[in-house]
Amino acid sequence: PVQILSYLDGVVQVEETELKPRVGFLYPILSRNISVFINATRERDSGQYMCTVNVVGEASSMGKNIGVINLTVLVPPATPSCQLHGEPMVGANVTLSCSSRKGKPSPVYQWQRTAPTLQVFFPPAQDWHRGTLKLTNLSLEMSGLYVCAAENQAGSAECHIVLEV
Repeated sequence: PVQILSYLDGVVQVEETELKPRVGFLYPILSRNISVFINATRERDSGQYMCTVNVVGEASSMGKNIGVINLTVLVPPATPSCQLHGEPMVGANVTLSCSSRKGKPSPVYQWQRTAPTLQVFFPPAQDWHRGTLKLTNLSLEMSGLYVCAAENQAGSAECHIVLEV
């Protein structure tokens, strides 16, 4: 464990860590609420945080006044990359792929065709976790604009690809 913040004998001390310019007590110490804040959170701020309260003159309280919380900083998906694999000819098979470099938790992917008519895809043609869409026995009518949305609890991002059969 690395100490990041302390209050001792009326003095607040912020330790020299990456959090120093972004962390502090939320309320004045005399309020007895020792909640802390972390501004401009980053993915690497995720982890376990522990609060220890030692009351002067209470030797028996060592190890009893401890609170632990796990912090998970969610990260929205980065703009995904859309790719076409295979030769888009009548009767052929192609795979559209979509992947995002960032996202916590890992994003799920949803493909749909938007033009000329809306079409939504489901398994087994679509793999929501891998971001792939398999199109088989291509026809001219399957041409159009295909959009992939990468999504998690923190947000979403899209890419698109034009399929010309």
